[in-house]
Order: sequence, then C-alpha cells, then structure tokens
Amino acid sequence: MSDGNFNRALLPHTPYQSGLQAGKSMCRMHALEAFKDYLQKFHPDLDEERFLEQLEDFRQLLSHRLK
Repeated sequence: MSDGNFNRALLPHTPYQSGLQAGKSMCRMHALEAFKDYLQKFHPDLDEERFLEQLEDFRQLLSHRLK
C-alpha cells in the first residue's frame, strides 16, 4: 500500500517550460480573437486601418503583460 510517496521516474515526462509557453500562446490567440469580436461588435464604424491599429496596440499590451 502506498504511503503517498512515489517515484518521479515513473511519471510521464512533461516539460514545464514548453507547456507554459504553449499555454501563453493559446491565451494570446484567444484574447486577440475576443478583442477582434469586441471591436467588430462595439465599434463597427472603425475603418480597416484604425481597426488594425487598435489590434496591434492590444497585441503589444498583451505581449508586455504575458512576459
């Protein structure tokens, strides 16, 4: 019967750093999609140039926060 201790060598190899990067990447992708939807819904009068400008500003802010 186990006392709660286990041999870590028996666990599957899960590299933490690559998982963290993958999670941040997915978070960034979903946040950008949500922001695009927000802009289209609440600011439909934005022209293409201004829309892309707002999206790039948000992308930079997001990248700064996720570091």
